[in-house]
Amino acid sequence: MALHDGPSAMAPKNRTLMATVAVLFGLLTIVSGGKVALGLGDARAAAGAYVPFVVWFNFLAGFAYVAAGVAIWKRLSWAGTASTLILAATVIVGLAFGVHVLAGGAFEMRTLVALGLRIAVWSGIVFTLMRKTG
Repeated sequence: MALHDGPSAMAPKNRTLMATVAVLFGLLTIVSGGKVALGLGDARAAAGAYVPFVVWFNFLAGFAYVAAGVAIWKRLSWAGTASTLILAATVIVGLAFGVHVLAGGAFEMRTLVALGLRIAVWSGIVFTLMRKTG
C-alpha cells in the first residue's frame, strides 16, 4: 500500500496525536538512550547487559522521531517517508538484535520489550499515514 497524501489529508486530531506521540517518544528516547550511550551518571551500570548498537541506534533515532513528529504536525510531504524509514530501520535493528541474542550475546529483556514497543508505535504511525481518510 502506498503512502496516502500524508498528514495533510488526515483528521487534525489524528495528526496532533501522532505528532505528539512521535515528539514525546523521541525526546524520552534521546534522554534515556543518551544517558547510556554517553555514559552519563550511573546509567550504564543501571542498564545492565545493554547492547551498544541498539542503545546508539535508539539514541540517534530519537532525533529522527522528533523530526518526523514535527513533519507530521506541519503537514510536510516527507513525514510519511521519514516515518516509514524509521520503522524499517527499527525492524532491521530488531533483527540484528535477534541475531545477537541467538548467538548467545548478553542482553536485557527490557531491550526486547522496548524494540517491540518502538516497532508497534511506528507501525501505528505509518499505518495511520497510509490509511485513506474520508
